[in-house]
Amino acid sequence: MSIRLSRGITLLSACALVAACSKGSNNADTTGAGAGSTASAAATPSTAPAAAPALTDANIAALLDEANAGDSAAGKLASTKGTNAQVKEFGRQMARDHHMLRQKGQDLAKKLNLTPQAPANDTLPAAAKKMSDSLTAQAKGAAWDKAYIDNEVAVHQSVLSLLQTAQGAAQDTSLKALITSAIPVIQGHLAKAQDIQGKLGNATAGSTAGGADTTKKGAKKTP
Repeated sequence: MSIRLSRGITLLSACALVAACSKGSNNADTTGAGAGSTASAAATPSTAPAAAPALTDANIAALLDEANAGDSAAGKLASTKGTNAQVKEFGRQMARDHHMLRQKGQDLAKKLNLTPQAPANDTLPAAAKKMSDSLTAQAKGAAWDKAYIDNEVAVHQSVLSLLQTAQGAAQDTSLKALITSAIPVIQGHLAKAQDIQGKLGNATAGSTAGGADTTKKGAKKTP
């Protein structure tokens, strides 16, 4: 599968988490606006019902589990299919860290007797599968390494955004604490992915420049 298609799936994966949060926020805004209009039109004063949280604790538990499952699987693939040493090591770390984060989330959900329930508009599992299929089908090499790291940067940016939204929406204090402890972990992952992304970009640029110089030298030798 082409790099361009891989990037398209990357954006889809990144948007999936944001969409899950945005729908809840938009619904809350619409509810608030509708309640205001109704109160103005009513002949007698009434109290508008409080807007529901953008995400419920069950929603949060489901989304975090999906995100951790997807990135753990992608990391496992990178640890075996990656060719760049830093990419392979990053993949091993993602498989390890996200498995641990997922386990903590599942343990907490069990302790709280909380059944994870994904939002109705959740497309994260489908997007993660498409990206996984793309990486599985693509031949290993420098292009594969770059496609994987580009996806990791986009996904961790989205997961960080989700965690920040969920931190404010979570009702249970222990769930909120779990989210708070996960944020610096994801920030560390994002920083490392961006660092590797920059190095891969520089390596590609250097290789391209080297090829151009060789072509010029060959052209000079041609009478």
